[in-house]
Amino acid sequence: MIYEERIYKIVPGRMPDILRRFTDHATPLFRKHGIELIGFWQTTIGPSSHELVYIIAFDSLGHREKAWGDFMADPAWQTAKAESEKDGMLVADVANRILTPTDFSPLK
Repeated sequence: MIYEERIYKIVPGRMPDILRRFTDHATPLFRKHGIELIGFWQTTIGPSSHELVYIIAFDSLGHREKAWGDFMADPAWQTAKAESEKDGMLVADVANRILTPTDFSPLK
């Protein structure tokens, strides 16, 4: 199992819009395309209050590549993304990391 941590820097004032996009569109499409959602977090204390962090899981790097490709090509995602950005971008920057559990990690 591998995990992907994604950190989104949200355009100021657009957090409600990105949360709505995930709630209404992205997370159901994650399930459809085999992207396992581990959790979502907002930064409460830290360098920026405009961060949204989430972790997703995949069986392998090949699974990740296929799942993301299918998700990005899904017409429902393309429509939802375009509609949610009609008044401007929601995400200013994205950072991601691929994480592999250690032998002693309780989460494998």
